Amino acid sequence: MSARLPGLLTAALGTLWALAVATGLVVLLRYENRPGVAAAPPGRWPAGSHLERATDRATLVMLVHPGCPCSRASIEELDRLMARSRNLVTAHVLVFKPREFPAEWEKTDLWRAAAAIPGVRVRRDDDGGEARLFRAATSGQVVLYDAGGALRFSGGITPSRGHAGDSAGPDAIVAVLTGNAPATGIRTPVFGCSLHDPGPETAGMRVSDGL
Repeated sequence: MSARLPGLLTAALGTLWALAVATGLVVLLRYENRPGVAAAPPGRWPAGSHLERATDRATLVMLVHPGCPCSRASIEELDRLMARSRNLVTAHVLVFKPREFPAEWEKTDLWRAAAAIPGVRVRRDDDGGEARLFRAATSGQVVLYDAGGALRFSGGITPSRGHAGDSAGPDAIVAVLTGNAPATGIRTPVFGCSLHDPGPETAGMRVSDGL
């Protein structure tokens, strides 16, 4: 019996390791596929917004937290979306910044990546004032209003947290911009961190921190 003990112990440890790996994968997949809190934006462009709304084309607004790692994929998808819809939409990216934080705290790699997209205007959102007007709660939230100021789309443009790729959001936006979508608003899940409290991974984030 004692000669078999090392083999049994090894088999038991192997089983425990496999179970731990499987459990970790399940938790990770659940996290990646769990959407954030969806916005409930007003049906008409909010009168209090300081953003310039185009009157000859649609206006898109994306709201992000500068330290949300999930929003890298959202910015990547925005780049692709703008390439598909050039000259059909005016796009703004609003980057959350608490007023008490130091100047340029918000200018992380997410800011720079968004600013590099042709046709996209990036600005900070002090204390989330604009986010409140659009009733956004999750980083990566997108809203699209038509030239008349009516809401046509609200949601995310990634298939899961932190993953770029085909999803319903960009296709829905392109359909709206090309006149191939229903007149009623389209909504999709939005995957990202909390817009105002993204989690412990961003605690103590400095301006120089990479994402």
